[in-house]
Amino acid sequence: MKTFMRHKPARLPQEQQSELISVIVAVYNIEEYVEKCVLSILKQSYRNLEIILVDDGSTDDSGHICDKLANQDQRICVLHKANGGLADARNTGLAAAKGSLIAFVDGDDWIDEDMYEKMYLELSEHDADIAVCRYRQVYRDKVQDDSTQKVILFEEQEALQCYVEERDEYNIQNAAWNKLYRKEILKGMKFPTGRWYEDMMFTTRVLSRVKSCVYLDSACYNYIIDREGSIMNTRINPRIFTDLIPAYREKTEFLKEIGRQDLADIHDYFINKRLLIFYNEIKKSDNPEKRKYLDEITSIINEGLAQSRSDFERIYNCSIANPNEKRKMNIFLKSPKLYWFVMLINEAFILPLKTRSAVH
Repeated sequence: MKTFMRHKPARLPQEQQSELISVIVAVYNIEEYVEKCVLSILKQSYRNLEIILVDDGSTDDSGHICDKLANQDQRICVLHKANGGLADARNTGLAAAKGSLIAFVDGDDWIDEDMYEKMYLELSEHDADIAVCRYRQVYRDKVQDDSTQKVILFEEQEALQCYVEERDEYNIQNAAWNKLYRKEILKGMKFPTGRWYEDMMFTTRVLSRVKSCVYLDSACYNYIIDREGSIMNTRINPRIFTDLIPAYREKTEFLKEIGRQDLADIHDYFINKRLLIFYNEIKKSDNPEKRKYLDEITSIINEGLAQSRSDFERIYNCSIANPNEKRKMNIFLKSPKLYWFVMLINEAFILPLKTRSAVH
């Protein structure tokens, strides 16, 4: 891993923009957002673009807006298809892409004018397989941007490790849209269709393949966090059990298959930590499926940990483990009711006491 402080790459003249970047935008019922998104791509300082808008069976005016935009710029290609979900739309765009470089943008977000120029320059300079940039988190009432302007070059599976370890300083994440891929690194790859959280296995597999990855700690992508109806704005729901947890398990098994038991243990540590968070959220909620969800989480935790003490010890002794998480899980495995009582005591008395002590 190499770090370059406040690295500012030179601009790339248009006559040197020889490689075609295919930008794939999945569009479904986002008529309020899609024009802003596409215009931000059209304004890119890197001009050699193929912009593939995949209208995934929209029932609002999104498809017509895409056609209107295509009439304004010959770089835009619109593909209309029956609704098949985000993964299917991206796969359709990927199959049609002619560029040697591939990028994805969600149709309700937008990008900075120099995003692909910056990423292409770093990708070329470091001869990397993939470039990743930080993104701004856009809320209704604020924008969060933790950019440092550093550039980090990861070799082999260093990026995969930082991704699995969920290190905050590297905003890699599951997302497909803050990345620029060399097309050959995606050979034979597709997004898993018919389920949410489709980015997770796609990104894991890509990062396991790369020889080098360049990370720009500079926010170039603007990601809407809390749009009404978005996946990110949907907390406890059936998809956690039908899609998210199975995707977690698939990721763990894949990490084992490629010989990274260490990363599989770290990932399982985070799974268990999240399962307890889900349990707490459901306990506090008035969800009509509350009892069912609590039972499902309890069953998943017991199946994953209670049957093998050696697995438990290995996971909770991984390189990033917090001893407090091990204590919480031990209590839960003895009694979910006792665990919930301890959490209530902690929230009502211990945390406020710690906060007052820190202030004084």
